[in-house]
Amino acid sequence: MAVRGLGCPVHFTLTAGQWGDAPQAELLIKGLPADVVMADTAYDSDRLRNLIAEKGAIAVIPNNPSRAKKYPLDKQLYAQRHLVECCFSRLKQFRRVATRFEKTARNYLAVVTIAAIALWIR
Repeated sequence: MAVRGLGCPVHFTLTAGQWGDAPQAELLIKGLPADVVMADTAYDSDRLRNLIAEKGAIAVIPNNPSRAKKYPLDKQLYAQRHLVECCFSRLKQFRRVATRFEKTARNYLAVVTIAAIALWIR
């Protein structure tokens, strides 16, 4: 999920549970204007960092412990990543999103979209 500065969802995609996080990030940030892209350690890849640099944005991603070349991390900016977690928390306040009553991915994506629209209206 891509979230704007105030914590409202901008772009999201639904994937199978066994898929990795980093490949989805590339699709989420394509076409979105950003000065700073924040992500968790799971998204630490050279490919994603290069894509962010091509956009002219700053990558605020903690280094994976196994990474040989360490990148600097702006801890003050990274502290703002809690807005993404807050967005997930607000989405999960919608019962159908949290419990995933929907049987098909198409219907679940529709429910998440409606919940995201409700967050934007607030």
